[in-house]
Amino acid sequence: MNEQSQDMRYLTFALGKGRLANKALELLEKIGITCEEMKDKDSRKLIFVNEDLKLRFFLAKGPDVPTYVEYGAADIGVVGSDTILEENRRVYEVLDLGFGKCRMCVCGPASAKELLQHHEMIRVATKYPKIAKEYFYNQKHQTVDIIKLNGSVELGPIVGLSDVIVDIVETGSTLKENGLEVLEEICPLSARMIVNQVSMKMEAERIKKILQALKSTKQL
Repeated sequence: MNEQSQDMRYLTFALGKGRLANKALELLEKIGITCEEMKDKDSRKLIFVNEDLKLRFFLAKGPDVPTYVEYGAADIGVVGSDTILEENRRVYEVLDLGFGKCRMCVCGPASAKELLQHHEMIRVATKYPKIAKEYFYNQKHQTVDIIKLNGSVELGPIVGLSDVIVDIVETGSTLKENGLEVLEEICPLSARMIVNQVSMKMEAERIKKILQALKSTKQL
């Protein structure tokens, strides 16, 4: 190993657990960034290292990824844009990775459509209170009562907890099965790459190289 790579600090990636991490690793492999340790499904390790490239990887719950990146515990993060909007951390969003595509929507029974037209006070159940508040208060100028849920948000209107929900919609089949539908679309979502603000300056060259390589694979 040459002198230069010995002196290099590790560049650390925080990946949102699950499908997002798997897709991100596939994409990174295309540009020659591999981490064999991560392929061992039985591994109990928390941090995985590629010594040759001086890279470290760890998996985190989606909502924690922007926190790790903001505070510099990770230089680079891969996470859904829903999480970036909800967590609202001080990070640079540098690249739309083009996978994990879905939509953030207002959903409910068809009868609730009318409630969205007249600016009346309604109850909204959601895992994303910040996104819901921003949409209803700043875009629709409608005062709403936002109820934070952590589990199956679809239950909200069914059991009478809320009039509508704000949630991620991929195919819409879960909604249909429960007698709900998309009433309004808030924004499209996908996986994004985020970078720590200090790392962007200190490691500009290495990070830009990775970004350029990823951009060129997307154009293939």
